[in-house]
Amino acid sequence: MMSIPIDAEGRFAGYASVFNRLDSGGDIVLPGAFAKSLAKRRGRIRLLFQHDPKEPVGTWDSIVEDTYGLFVTGRLVPGVPRAEALRRLIENRALDGLSIGFRTVKASREAGSGHRRLSEIDLYEISIVTFPMMEDARIAAPLTAGAAIAAATKTIRNR
Repeated sequence: MMSIPIDAEGRFAGYASVFNRLDSGGDIVLPGAFAKSLAKRRGRIRLLFQHDPKEPVGTWDSIVEDTYGLFVTGRLVPGVPRAEALRRLIENRALDGLSIGFRTVKASREAGSGHRRLSEIDLYEISIVTFPMMEDARIAAPLTAGAAIAAATKTIRNR
């Protein structure tokens, strides 16, 4: 049986960014790129719909870097019409993309390809989107979130 990607309370989890993968904008996020921003912003990273500042839809319970990427757990706010619609869309697998809103702090260009290698990012929001620029930035089942958070926390402590 396939797990449901969001629970009845609107909680979900997934990867907002994946390390060392080329996105459709020509960027490659490197491990550790979010560390300074996460320490600085401490819970002030917004959960939006389609990167629209007029469309806040929830809150992030946790945002952590692990060896794979930026793992997030969040919850949609009950009673917000857009959040209610998103819960139903996610539940029915009609929507599952995640995308980061950021400012580049440190980056280099790859010789030949010209791809940007992002080594430091100032992250200010993460959105639920229809078409993520990073193909693997997706919502996954919330029931596996606890184990993933424990693994991510262990990975961060061991750096």
